[in-house]
Amino acid sequence: MRKTISAGSDKGNAMVSIKDVAREAGVAISTVSKVLNNYPNVSEDTRKKVNDVVERLGFVPNAVAASLSSKKTGRVALLIKLNLGTQASDEINMQYISGAVHRAKELQLDVITVFQSMIEDMTASEVTAYFESQSIKGIIVYGMTTKDKLVHKLIAGGKFRMVVIDAPFVNDTTSSVSIDNQRAQYDVAKKTILENHCKKVLYLAGEENGYVTGQRLEGIKKLCAEKKLKLTVRNGKFSELKARELAMRFARNTDCVVCASDLMAIGAMKALIDMDIFRPVCGFDGIILMGYVGKQMNTVKQDFVRISEVALEELWRLMQGEKGRKVIVPHSLVRIKYEDIIV
Repeated sequence: MRKTISAGSDKGNAMVSIKDVAREAGVAISTVSKVLNNYPNVSEDTRKKVNDVVERLGFVPNAVAASLSSKKTGRVALLIKLNLGTQASDEINMQYISGAVHRAKELQLDVITVFQSMIEDMTASEVTAYFESQSIKGIIVYGMTTKDKLVHKLIAGGKFRMVVIDAPFVNDTTSSVSIDNQRAQYDVAKKTILENHCKKVLYLAGEENGYVTGQRLEGIKKLCAEKKLKLTVRNGKFSELKARELAMRFARNTDCVVCASDLMAIGAMKALIDMDIFRPVCGFDGIILMGYVGKQMNTVKQDFVRISEVALEELWRLMQGEKGRKVIVPHSLVRIKYEDIIV
């Protein structure tokens, strides 16, 4: 645990530097830094020796940070997964960050952003030590999948208060925040199918390891069972290119194309234009890029800013000692037009 001694104490000496601590303890400056930041792989003897010197000399590791933290009520991390296969994901992530930062300021929480690629090669204990070294008390996880075993271990460990977006994890220290993905997929598909009197549906699902993929698939299956529609399911992997390829192969023999993301809807629509055939297409998410397609499509509008604000509020609640729970944020159905997005 990082030690901070008040500069006004009898032991405190604002002129003591990390070099002084290293010299007095007989270790390298990097070793002192590791001890102060609670890094793993430092022997207990070395850790004790450095901490004893820190205590005796009254060394303040970071007086500025200590001053700032006194004005805050806690520090949280936004753990974000970047999709390097497309730039469109930046829009969603920026909305997430915007919502979290705005709400954190109101709640007097300090926020840092951490990308999953930064910690993917660490062990769970190393990640825990890293977050502790940053004085993190709570974590919001964006873009979690079934393959993110490291995050699973953090959730199970209960060391941090955590909120997961679009993942079904709830325990004493973890809450889940999302829209009702099954209902949203049902709603947008129903609107599109009834408007166009469709009987045969091509459904482009998302990534197999995504938690929302299964939920949205259940929504379209439920609708097609109720309406006695023929359903063809293919895995579009949330990819515009993959959706284009699938639409080229299968769209001629269907009446409409229902997509589990806007990116896939864009890919499918571009394929239909190139094939010179018309099939109604609907998407999911409500990203701005939909307004530039040239064809209006029904889509599920997710308010990513609001979702992130709710996640921050939920994390704050957990940090006050409350238990985890599932929180559902409302969604809406829209047709995004070019006039709606230009400024």
